[in-house]
Amino acid sequence: MKIDFLLRQGGTFALVLVLIAGCGGAETETGQAAPPAPIVSVMTVRAAPLALTQDLPGRVAAVRVAEIRPQVSGIVQRRLFEQGTEVRAGQGLFQINPAAFKAEVDTAAASLQRAEAALARARTQTARLQPLVEADAVSGQAYDDAVSQREQAAADVKQARATLARRQLDLRFALVEAPISGRIDQALVTEGALVGSGDTHPMARIQQIDQVYVDLRQPAASLDALHDALSTLQPGSRDGLAVTLLRSNGAPYAAKGRILFSGVNVDAGTGALLLRVLVDNPLRELLPGMFVRARVPQASHAQALMVPQQAVVRVAGQPQLWVLNDQGQAQRKAVELGELVERSYRVRSGLRAGQRIVVEGMERLSEGASVTPRDWKPADVATAADAAAAR
Repeated sequence: MKIDFLLRQGGTFALVLVLIAGCGGAETETGQAAPPAPIVSVMTVRAAPLALTQDLPGRVAAVRVAEIRPQVSGIVQRRLFEQGTEVRAGQGLFQINPAAFKAEVDTAAASLQRAEAALARARTQTARLQPLVEADAVSGQAYDDAVSQREQAAADVKQARATLARRQLDLRFALVEAPISGRIDQALVTEGALVGSGDTHPMARIQQIDQVYVDLRQPAASLDALHDALSTLQPGSRDGLAVTLLRSNGAPYAAKGRILFSGVNVDAGTGALLLRVLVDNPLRELLPGMFVRARVPQASHAQALMVPQQAVVRVAGQPQLWVLNDQGQAQRKAVELGELVERSYRVRSGLRAGQRIVVEGMERLSEGASVTPRDWKPADVATAADAAAAR
């Protein structure tokens, strides 16, 4: 009985030993199990066009501003425009009392008439004496005096005409006209006010805003990029480099602008440079004094390689990427980075289109390690996919 019991127990022990031996087959020679290949998220680098821009703050200014000032002194009788409306060049704006100027015109006209009468008399006198002096009937001195009086009378006529012209000009200036076309602001004087040519305050202001300037402040360090963008234009082109203006909510204005010039002086305090943009403003959406943002082109790349910012690792300050070779092994590769655009770097060198790079999971990698790759999805795409799956 004991022998049978031992035989039965021995078979059980043998079966346990076989199972233990089978499990131990997955172990390495050192007795430890091989670690599984790390799972990483990868993406294939593609070349795509890239346009680089820079958003700069700017302030709107009118193309032309005219301050309306009187050229003669007097009392304002009437305002001849509606405040805040469009006016045209030459349109009457204010009427200054013209009575005094009309009286001066009449006085100057009478003086001219008197001077012309004196000239006519002097000419007649000279004409009468000329044959007499030739016949020695009168002295030469008498004839010379008559000629002198004639010339003096002619000069008096010219002076009287100039005075009359000046008085007529003052009468015309009694009607204050618009020097330019544009939108007129509020009237700064009222009827009954006394105005004069020496006043320091204007009567009103006209601003031409069918076109406006937008003055931007750009860091001087980015001037080279702007020059590169301007160099892409055709020689002699008047269109300039196109600029998009943005509203406070980020939406673009319908009006487009073009860069006229950049300043020649750099602000010593801020290191900024003036950039003037000319914008067509037919709808009068942009008003002088407004603050806007302008999207200025910086550069354009036809075949740009973009990699996510999180895929870049830095070793001793040198940017590097984990790249998968044809065998699915991870290799670290040094690259040269360019601009950062929406959380992605442009790779200048060290990478080519079609290569696969590791975006997530590189903390578990070592040089030459085999990996289990899976497609990487940006955070916004993954969130949208999870939300769709939840529905």
